[in-house]
Amino acid sequence: MKLSRFSIIFLAIFTVSVLVSPAQANFSYAYPVSGCKTTFPWYHHDYPAADIKARLGCAFVAPIGGVVQDVSRKDRWSGKTNLGQDRGGLSVSIIGDDGVRYYGSHLSKVEVGIEPGVRVETGQKLGEIGRSGSARGIPRPHLHFGISYQTQPGDWEIRRGAIKPWKYLEAWKKGESLSPVKEVANAKKRAVK
Repeated sequence: MKLSRFSIIFLAIFTVSVLVSPAQANFSYAYPVSGCKTTFPWYHHDYPAADIKARLGCAFVAPIGGVVQDVSRKDRWSGKTNLGQDRGGLSVSIIGDDGVRYYGSHLSKVEVGIEPGVRVETGQKLGEIGRSGSARGIPRPHLHFGISYQTQPGDWEIRRGAIKPWKYLEAWKKGESLSPVKEVANAKKRAVK
């Protein structure tokens, strides 16, 4: 059986793409807030995450291409119950092409068409920064941003953040593509033990 040059090239590309793990691949990352001045402290109260302060309505964008996992379009948070799964208010999480989950919450709006299973690209607008959920009463809007390993949809405790995102945010803000893949894999190993 003789293969055409096109078939050989296709098979070579397919074989290489199957053999390259997310940890080995080179991904392009984007800072998750676009078109606005932002600040964020290098700490978060009781778990690893970042609260990126920005103007109300600033764009929350996909830090990497991937597939939408969870979307919350309704703010169910109540200060009386303060349920963990409701604290984020309006939110979006994606599973990046690198296998890592990225989560943004306290949004004022989720973009039309952003639904579970939808493919998004690096830098694509997912929503707008706001004060939903437990951020409702604070004076300055912010994006709660978490980086974690994959779990089942709806797993809010892991989704909210499993590693400290600050060095990645600093790199992405400068246009560098620093990958959290290895650190997230290590966090998952520690959690499973």
